[in-house]
Amino acid sequence: MSDFTLAVLRVVAQLWIVASLHAVNILYLENHAVFAEQVTRQFLAAHRVTVVPSLSAARTALSSGSYDLVFSDYDLDDGKGEEFVRECRASHPELPIVAVSSHDAGNSALVKAGASAVCGKMEFDRIQQVIARFSHEST
Repeated sequence: MSDFTLAVLRVVAQLWIVASLHAVNILYLENHAVFAEQVTRQFLAAHRVTVVPSLSAARTALSSGSYDLVFSDYDLDDGKGEEFVRECRASHPELPIVAVSSHDAGNSALVKAGASAVCGKMEFDRIQQVIARFSHEST
């Protein structure tokens, strides 16, 4: 390999290390799989994201995993996200929860149930700012 190629590889490796230091574990409660996949690919690729489609799957994931942040939608196939937010807040009071509904009423209900912040589905272009806010608070 040329010196230039080695230098580029070193820089890429350093950038990868820096990026991985800032990656967070996110539990993402979203019942629309295609939307969740697009959001994960476009906005959350630098993070470790576990997408779950239901309240029951979210409960299982939360009890068996370790997360830095939770994203919760409101309208789900097996109930409302506010139920999970209340349970999550009771069992993990310090865990930041972000309301990510596409409806203001849903986000308001999630905040009332204990969500720490709101980033509506049409505002995901600013999700990195929300993640950075909570990553900074936890350090």
